[in-house]
Amino acid sequence: MSALKGIRVLDLGTFIAGPHCATILGEFGAEVIKVEPPKTGDSLRRLGTNTECGDTLVWLSEARNKKCVTLDLRSERGRELLRKLAAKCDVIVENFRPGTLEKWGLSYEELKKLNRAAILVRISAYGQDGPMRSQPGFARIAHAFSGLTYLAGMPGGVPVVPGSTSLADYMSGMYGAIGALVALRARETTGEGQCVDLALYESVFRVLDEIAPAYQKFGYVRERMGADTVNVCPHSHYQTADGKWIAIACTSDQMFVRLAETMGQPELASAERYGPKDLRLAARDEVNAIVARWVASLDLETALARCARGGVPASLIYSIADIFEDPQYSARGNIKMTDSRAGAIAVPDVVPRLSATPGEIRWLGEGLGAQNEDVFENLLGLEGNEVQRLREDGVI
Repeated sequence: MSALKGIRVLDLGTFIAGPHCATILGEFGAEVIKVEPPKTGDSLRRLGTNTECGDTLVWLSEARNKKCVTLDLRSERGRELLRKLAAKCDVIVENFRPGTLEKWGLSYEELKKLNRAAILVRISAYGQDGPMRSQPGFARIAHAFSGLTYLAGMPGGVPVVPGSTSLADYMSGMYGAIGALVALRARETTGEGQCVDLALYESVFRVLDEIAPAYQKFGYVRERMGADTVNVCPHSHYQTADGKWIAIACTSDQMFVRLAETMGQPELASAERYGPKDLRLAARDEVNAIVARWVASLDLETALARCARGGVPASLIYSIADIFEDPQYSARGNIKMTDSRAGAIAVPDVVPRLSATPGEIRWLGEGLGAQNEDVFENLLGLEGNEVQRLREDGVI
């Protein structure tokens, strides 16, 4: 059984944020219809490493489980078909600039007239209101605007992109999916859909722990700390004797006792040295230097083994090559080999894992317009010759 079987999603989004929201819903059983412009398709098809099928690895992975159709939404006939599709869908996802759907005659108010039970998920750079609502933005801009980029990098150094990934896009897609699921649950009671409004920067700002209350209450502006963390120490990255890097997490006084004992220096955890957290924070550089010297005296295997025996959380800082060789990833099935138009492709599997209604990858990203006939003939009831005329006229 699929948890979202019977739910139909219309994916109007482009690039990552909106489409990722639809992808999550599709992984758990929703029927997802992906709408793209004819000829060019979604720009996500060209983001990333090219493959022999003409689409990138990003597209193959992120457009999983979607039925791909084409519609020229600049044409009246295309917009008419879009309205017919919207009338038959439970969730509509878009991430255009505010006002774009309104120009197409598909504002939320118009959508409710077509389908009062439909849920509209709207993801944009700055949200549907406010003085910056009409400004463009991508993940990099959201990272900057949210406060995350300010925190990323070495002290006094250049702010960096955390992980060189489109984090805000993926996080906003997840929050969009949460919004859609909450709205679907509310609809069971009210029978009515609603609008989910999310800005890219909001999903990132939401997860910056105490940064807002710390500033409001104490005027504290957190600066870049490199590998360190603001409220705990030692909690950083350290290099082993054989040149590997490991992460050690020491989040409490008791954990520091364990680390000190593991290092063979239990006196470090005394009340007179660095036992209390406040003393460790005040002497952050000294404490980090002590841990760094200990780690540097050991090879990777020995350092991790000693931490494991001492109950100290630690890990190699993994590259993707390390991930592919790791037995934990293998045991959890985190990487799934899936057939595609470019051959078998390894992609991240569905998360989270549900015991009764697990998600699944049924197929990877399809070709442009691959399901035109299926959707327009079987769902909208158009005749085959009409579909052919739409193709000839450039509407699909």
